Amino acid sequence: MDKMDQRTHVGIARFEKDLPPNITIEKRKHTRFLLNLPIEYSVLGSPIICSSRSINVSEGGLLLCLQEPVRVGQNINLKVYFHSGSNLLTIEAISEVVWVEKVLQDGGEYHHGVKFVTITQQDLQEFKNFLDALSPTP
Repeated sequence: MDKMDQRTHVGIARFEKDLPPNITIEKRKHTRFLLNLPIEYSVLGSPIICSSRSINVSEGGLLLCLQEPVRVGQNINLKVYFHSGSNLLTIEAISEVVWVEKVLQDGGEYHHGVKFVTITQQDLQEFKNFLDALSPTP
C-alpha cells in the first residue's frame, strides 16, 4: 500500500503478526493495532484544537502523527473517532506524551507515543470492545 493509500484508508487494521519477519516487535502490556483513526487534540490548557491521525492504538495509549512537536511529559486532550458496526463512536481522554520522534518524510512530521492518564470507564470499555472485535479469534 503506498503512502497515499495509508492516509486515506481510515480504520484499516494490520496485526503485528502480519508484519514482515525483519521487523522486531517489543512485548507490550496491551496488543497494538496498526490503525489510522482520526483524532482531535489540544495541549491541556490551550483553546486551539487540531486534527490528526493515529498510527497505532492499544487500550493503554496511541502512537500519533502530529505536524508540530508536543513536549514529553505534556498532557493533551484527545478525542478519538472510530466505527463500531454502523455507529461512529468517540472516546475522550487526557493523555501524557511519553516520547516524541521527528520523521523526515513528506516535509517532516512528529510521532508521539501517548498513554491514557484520564479516561472514563465507559470510554475505555467502548474502546476495548472495539479493539477486541479486531482481534483474531483463537
